[in-house]
Amino acid sequence: MIYIYNDYGGTHTTSLTAAYHLKKLPSNRKLTKDEIQSVRYFNKLTKHDLGKLIFHGIDEDNNPVYTIGRRNSKYVVPAIQEFAALLQERNQLSEKVIISNTSPTVPFVMSVGGFLARGLNINFLGEPLLVAGAKQCCEKIDRLVEETKKMSHSMTAKVIVLENKKFH
Repeated sequence: MIYIYNDYGGTHTTSLTAAYHLKKLPSNRKLTKDEIQSVRYFNKLTKHDLGKLIFHGIDEDNNPVYTIGRRNSKYVVPAIQEFAALLQERNQLSEKVIISNTSPTVPFVMSVGGFLARGLNINFLGEPLLVAGAKQCCEKIDRLVEETKKMSHSMTAKVIVLENKKFH
């Protein structure tokens, strides 16, 4: 299986989600500021990284984990979905592809922090809000990862798109 987590910017909830998926963060408790800030790519990607698949690692079942920032584009996820299906039809890809949206986990304070830090480049104001937002949503993100893994095993489709609306 190939996991691709996506959201607006691709650097906050997606980075946390990949870290949870790869068991680099402790489960079932709020994260500390240091744990959040030590997550690879957290608040480090820029607009130049949008639309790029970012590799985070291989999980315990030998599945690669990627993230992507899609901004407001309604075309990124369908393009990935169609390309994966095309490769599968041509026998160039035998793995299941799971595309999971992390946007529903984003609290308002994280959106403001992301805008200040990444949008306006005012890190000293944005980063504390991002950390506060990450603390707010980390347990939700952990549950989203578990749900994504569960759905990937229970569904038979070759390409699975999860919008995760129940995590709002």
